[in-house]
Amino acid sequence: MGFWVSDENIENFVKDNFGEAFLQRLAQDASSRSYFRARKEDRSFVIMVVHKDPLKSDEVVDGERPKEMPFLEVQRFLKRCGIPVPEVMDFGRYENVIVLEDLGDLTIEKALFLGYEKEKLYFDAIDLMARMHSGAEKLKGEDCICYKRRFGEGLLRWELEHFYEYILCDWSERKPDAKHRKVLEGFFDTLVTMLTSLPYGFVHRDYQSRNLMLKDGKLYVIDFQDALLGPYIYDLVSLLRDSYVEFKKDEVLKFVQHFLEARKEVGLSCFDIETTLRHFHLQALQRKLKDAGRFVYIDRVKKNPKFLPNIPRSLMYAREALEFLQDFKDAHEVLKELLPEYF
Repeated sequence: MGFWVSDENIENFVKDNFGEAFLQRLAQDASSRSYFRARKEDRSFVIMVVHKDPLKSDEVVDGERPKEMPFLEVQRFLKRCGIPVPEVMDFGRYENVIVLEDLGDLTIEKALFLGYEKEKLYFDAIDLMARMHSGAEKLKGEDCICYKRRFGEGLLRWELEHFYEYILCDWSERKPDAKHRKVLEGFFDTLVTMLTSLPYGFVHRDYQSRNLMLKDGKLYVIDFQDALLGPYIYDLVSLLRDSYVEFKKDEVLKFVQHFLEARKEVGLSCFDIETTLRHFHLQALQRKLKDAGRFVYIDRVKKNPKFLPNIPRSLMYAREALEFLQDFKDAHEVLKELLPEYF
């Protein structure tokens, strides 16, 4: 049994391992992890402290329980794939702490705010995604936790129930009745069946502007501990249906086309643009409904309201997907009735 580190004794951890160092707490999003930066002279490290069960994901997963912290396993796997990820400096004696290379603070989200060119940033991010998917495909026989978990029917369906429970039953002023519920159950079942029929591969699970870092002009991938098998289009949806960055329809078309070109370049299979856009909107519909529900859950259960302002954009993207697909007219009518200001 290793030593347990908490936020309260992080200073002792730093002093034991680095000596006297300047300690800075970094911003924390919705996870049960804390992050600190330790600076000593011209060196700096980022310290990730995992609270509660270090082997348990913050997200619901469907598959095996890992034997070590998933971040460590997936980090080694992505390095073997040739993907830039932060280096790990593991001190071993501590069962819930990972010490990482400091990549700085420049995410894609911040780079856009500072005036970096959006098209280049996202072309680079899509190219990196294609290399990640191709590298993972070549190593799919390896023993990694990402291949022991998957977006199965149960998990995809549970995420949609998250939307039903926290948006429609909790957050919305108009509550669903039995007739609404019957329509939505059929909608959820059909959408999940469509998604699970898509080709599956490695999925980062949260490949978006806050999890792509720029250092010395190079993109790095972070926050990959929840990686699993899922629909091939999932990471592109995470990127282009980001809760923190808005994309116009012509931008989505341009970036989906580049996604196809990038996949061809690394030898991955592709559909035509029309089919790919259909797959994109099917997955976007599921993810953005889930995201909206998750933001309410984080407020109600974790007492963190900071993500509530992201709900309108999530529902806007879900509405755009419904309008594009035209497969779920009955469900769309129900959502218009229950959430008229968004659908």
